[in-house]
Amino acid sequence: MNKQENHIDIELTEDMAIGQYANLAIITHSQNEFIIDQVQLMPGMPKGKVKSRTIMTPQNAKRLMLALIDNVKKFESVHGELKLGEQGGFVAPMNFGGSNNQA
Repeated sequence: MNKQENHIDIELTEDMAIGQYANLAIITHSQNEFIIDQVQLMPGMPKGKVKSRTIMTPQNAKRLMLALIDNVKKFESVHGELKLGEQGGFVAPMNFGGSNNQA
């Protein structure tokens, strides 16, 4: 396979390039899909807002997980180990159906 066959052309619009800040991920899944809601939860505010939602197949969710693991390892090799602190295992008391995990 040559480089031309591996090339993917991706467009990033200005609006998307700005990005959205999120400090909580709520992950639910069914047999056929994973849903990742990225939430902005600010201290003193009564509720958080979903800033983006990603829906993907279980296979692509696993690919994302492996890519995140790889990138965190690379980050830590340059910047040192990331400490999660007291809230590292934080799980909000929310259940939107299916299995729930927060990151």
